[in-house]
Amino acid sequence: MPSQMEHALETMMFTFHKFAGDKGYLTKEDLRVFMEKEFPGFLENQKDPLAVDKIMKDLDQCRDGKVGFQGFLSLIAGLGIACNDYFVVHMKQKGKK
Repeated sequence: MPSQMEHALETMMFTFHKFAGDKGYLTKEDLRVFMEKEFPGFLENQKDPLAVDKIMKDLDQCRDGKVGFQGFLSLIAGLGIACNDYFVVHMKQKGKK
């Protein structure tokens, strides 16, 4: 039986391939659909209408309009760090009350 971490990695791999399809990379439109479906609150709370464009620019290191699995993991890692930072601050504030 896989561990929670193995299951999490499997979920990330399958999610990437679900949105990348047979081509094996994400386009800007794939990235937009991924963000809308998997992180709907993130895009809804963005004040910048070009948020997906900026994320794509950051992830597309080769400037070829493609985000591979490594770039996808960078996005997930960044979102995870931001969520953890928020959680830590929120928990500290909650503890002070």
